[in-house]
Amino acid sequence: MPLLGLLPRRAWAALLSQLLRPPCASCTGAVRCQSQVAEAVLTSQLKAHQEKPNFIIKIPKGTRDLSPQHMVVREKILDLVISCFKRHGAKGMDTPAFELKETLTEKYGEDSGLMYDLKDQGGELLSLRYDLTVPFARYLAMNKVKKMKRYHVGKVWRRESPSIVQGRYREFCQCDFDIAGQFDPMIPDAECLKIICEILSGLQLGDFFIKVNDRRIVDGMFAACGVPESKFRAICSSIDKLDKMAWKDVRHEMVAKKGLAPEVADRIGDYVQCHGGVSLVEQMFQDPRLSQNKQALEGLEDLKLLFEYLTLFGIAEKISFDLSLARGLDYYTGVIYEAVLLQTPTQAGEEPLNVGSVAAGGRYDGLVGMFDPKGHKVPCVGLSIGVERIFYIVEQRMKTKGEKVRTTETQVFVATPQKNFLQERLKLITELWDAGIKAEMLYKNNPKLLTQLHYCESTGIPLVVIIGEQELKEGIIKIRSVASREEVAIKRENLVAEIQKRLSES
Repeated sequence: MPLLGLLPRRAWAALLSQLLRPPCASCTGAVRCQSQVAEAVLTSQLKAHQEKPNFIIKIPKGTRDLSPQHMVVREKILDLVISCFKRHGAKGMDTPAFELKETLTEKYGEDSGLMYDLKDQGGELLSLRYDLTVPFARYLAMNKVKKMKRYHVGKVWRRESPSIVQGRYREFCQCDFDIAGQFDPMIPDAECLKIICEILSGLQLGDFFIKVNDRRIVDGMFAACGVPESKFRAICSSIDKLDKMAWKDVRHEMVAKKGLAPEVADRIGDYVQCHGGVSLVEQMFQDPRLSQNKQALEGLEDLKLLFEYLTLFGIAEKISFDLSLARGLDYYTGVIYEAVLLQTPTQAGEEPLNVGSVAAGGRYDGLVGMFDPKGHKVPCVGLSIGVERIFYIVEQRMKTKGEKVRTTETQVFVATPQKNFLQERLKLITELWDAGIKAEMLYKNNPKLLTQLHYCESTGIPLVVIIGEQELKEGIIKIRSVASREEVAIKRENLVAEIQKRLSES
């Protein structure tokens, strides 16, 4: 039988000892029933597995478990983010966790090597999604959608070196907002930047600013500096590392590894150190090199208009035109942006947390056309909130302050001081559940009252309803405040109304 070939050598002894047992009552002679043989095989496999001396229970590198305490914090962050997306009119959607490999390839430049490929499943070559943007573009093309404002919260996977101490993982959650459709220039782009400001301000992570540039300015800068067009994307990927590496290291990579002439790299270095507001945009119009490049001038015109709208939105002071911003993904075609925390809140004497960017995005007008058989384009612009990094910051801040998190939302606990009151407790809790009140009880026939009260105090449940022989006889229920330990007796029929009143006042 096929299973036998899968057994390691050391499992054969265990298997033989099982098979040498006397046959079961339904077997005749030496003929074994299939169930007995199968049982023997499975037992020997289990023993072999248990004998592995080096087996360690662990999670894969670059992943994490989320405890109930973690989930409470994460859900609060996600609720704030999603409520902002909805406030701006976005619809929710989802896509598969994996896509056809050909859907994802050649969309991420050098980062394509970080995709997780899956084994051939039924004749299809698949990969786990690397981000939420490419699947969205595939959805628009496949369904011939020309206009849409959507948000999407989901997991993505990247096979890169994780840095858990900075909130970087191989499996992580992304929260995306995108506007697809043909609209007047820079209005949707400005709204995306406004949304980032609203979310980061609402999360109270500390002061932040948003770096802004335009892919046309980046490409125009490369052309003006003498970068061969064939090297644009490769050099762009190097420039994108300036937030993690010093300029001398990035320059070395461009020259030594990517074959760029040293004098060309030095010209690029003059530009990537420039950052400022709308005045820098005006200054670049006068730049002797950039002013001669049509692509760069188009990008500068759009940035000038963008700053006008950002001023009207009241967020222009949060925006920095930064020529070092490149965004390494190949699909960006216009405005690009990245939000960075200046410093996370820390107590005196502590080192500030360094987690890099906490939100990013840009315009990608050509991506949908890559999936359309006729190449029909749907202009798009969007943003992604770095939930994992934000979660890491909030988590560290809570540890510093010693904040405790309540992991349940239970409002009322149903208790009794006496034995044989399970049926009455079940009737009471059913009445509370049916009224929409969040309630719990202990799963024991005769729990001790002190145990029940301790449970309420340890889990933060604010109210206890108590029923016993005396209460049942008089047709009343006692309501106890866990915090003050005060008790009041009310009529049984008024229980739900009284609890709802107390909960509305708290």
